[in-house]
Amino acid sequence: MKSVLRHALAALGLTLALLAPQAKADDGAAMRAVIEEQLQAFSRDDWADAFRHASPGIQSMFRTPDRFGAMVMQGYPMVWRPSRVEAGPVEQGPRGPVQLMYFEDQSGSLYIAAYEMVLVDGVWRIDGVRIRKAPAAAV
Repeated sequence: MKSVLRHALAALGLTLALLAPQAKADDGAAMRAVIEEQLQAFSRDDWADAFRHASPGIQSMFRTPDRFGAMVMQGYPMVWRPSRVEAGPVEQGPRGPVQLMYFEDQSGSLYIAAYEMVLVDGVWRIDGVRIRKAPAAAV
């Protein structure tokens, strides 16, 4: 029974990957530009500018640029005030393209951020970020 379930889950994952929007080769530069613009807005504490790079779903979740900014400052200090940032590859996630970014915080800790991207009216927007601690050799 476990084998059948495992095969069914694998088939479902493959189906979802095939149905998810695929990023074109030149979309990587456009996605990175959106992320970099948001990071620049964070560095100025310009929450309105940072908020405009978020998807409609993220915007509706936080409702105001100030609430969004408070969440970033409290939950993502390594993104709000990084000491170093590097762009990684674009991967295909279950819901669409994911731009990997590497961050080093002020204390020297390293992180991998997976930016889920969504195309809204022809413009890439950030639809979520998953961050995890990176091994020391990752950046």
